Amino acid sequence: MKIILVAGARPNFMKIAPLMAAFQEKPGIQTVLVHTGQHYDQAMSELFFRELEIPEPEINLGVGSASHAVQTAEIMKAFEPVLLAEKPDAVLVVGDVNSTIACGLVAVKLEVKLIHVEAGLRSFDQSMPEEINRLLTDTISDLLFCSERSGVENLRHEGVAEEKIHLVGNVMIDTLLKNRGKAEHSKILDDLHLNDGRPYAVVTLHRPSNVDSPGQLRGIMAVLAEIAREMPVVFPVHPRTRSRLDGYGNRGAVPLFLTDPLGYLDFLKLMAHARVVLTDSGGIQEETTILGIPCLTLRDNTERPITVEMGTNRLVGADPVRILDSFHEVHSGAERAKRIARRPPLWDGRAAERIADILRR
Repeated sequence: MKIILVAGARPNFMKIAPLMAAFQEKPGIQTVLVHTGQHYDQAMSELFFRELEIPEPEINLGVGSASHAVQTAEIMKAFEPVLLAEKPDAVLVVGDVNSTIACGLVAVKLEVKLIHVEAGLRSFDQSMPEEINRLLTDTISDLLFCSERSGVENLRHEGVAEEKIHLVGNVMIDTLLKNRGKAEHSKILDDLHLNDGRPYAVVTLHRPSNVDSPGQLRGIMAVLAEIAREMPVVFPVHPRTRSRLDGYGNRGAVPLFLTDPLGYLDFLKLMAHARVVLTDSGGIQEETTILGIPCLTLRDNTERPITVEMGTNRLVGADPVRILDSFHEVHSGAERAKRIARRPPLWDGRAAERIADILRR
């Protein structure tokens, strides 16, 4: 069986790594790794591949950044000749980025089987580009591998045939559990002078609703400045959003640290030792659940409800008062004692193995 695996942006790398490893251990599965180049920071992409021990991609489409329409179209144009030349039995896509839907569409139009890993997740908010990508990819896929029970239920509700749906666990958690010990060797806390045991907060922001709205961004940054008066706040900033944060760097004695994007191991250690994480990222909601770190999600919805039901995640939206009140609650000893994460079913580090076994059968 010949499978093309597609990676395109930073969130994909942590999901592809355990799949590549599992497939290499299973006789009868031949893999071709295609990197679309959707993530335009080549240095960061290469760092992730080294840290996660992902083999060098056989093919790099080098598409780069652009608008959603242009990027999706360019990926499709570049991926079609690859599919025609390689003649795979299936294409495997992960997550919900533009590379996911673009390569999925090319595959099904050429009558190649499509496999979607991390299927069925729904925020029920179609203003999110990722939600559109998720819905469309699931609709055209032949096999759907779900990370949590809500994904299975959503697909059933949408009329997907039962034989296509498989609950296998979370491949991104496979990567976290494999690298948790290795991340402890990171020097990131030394580099940020946070190695003295004092509590600190970690922030990530990238959703257009938070980053591209000047009023909303100003409100969030004002809250972060308030939090920074109580503990250091570390904010690794994506290059696209750095210009929008001009003027919100270190202000006198207020320890709000804006850093460049971090590698996987550095960021994993930073999260694992934080008092609280504030984010609008779906993947970080999952990672903090396993790490047992309180997570304040700066959104009104989540496509990963298991992290709220069983984990340390709390939806707080973008209202400054609500964010600050929630921070004070999770910072208190009583709240920390109350919110103890339970590991969701099948988040045990073996999701990729289950996927490989199902594909062989």
